[in-house]
Amino acid sequence: MHSLFFIGGLGASEILLIALVVLLFFGGKKIPEMMKGLGKGVRSFKEGMKELEPETKDSENTEN
Repeated sequence: MHSLFFIGGLGASEILLIALVVLLFFGGKKIPEMMKGLGKGVRSFKEGMKELEPETKDSENTEN
């Protein structure tokens, strides 16, 4: 079973407390900018995976 072990023991109150600390630490204006950057990073990662997918299928077909 694959699960996120480091998140397994957290309840709603712990997650709320962590979110509050992050909000206090970074401020309300900085968090949306960070999430936007994270979204762009995830999007470029997915695009990179899509580009690699045809190459791996081609190499599998030539080996068989």
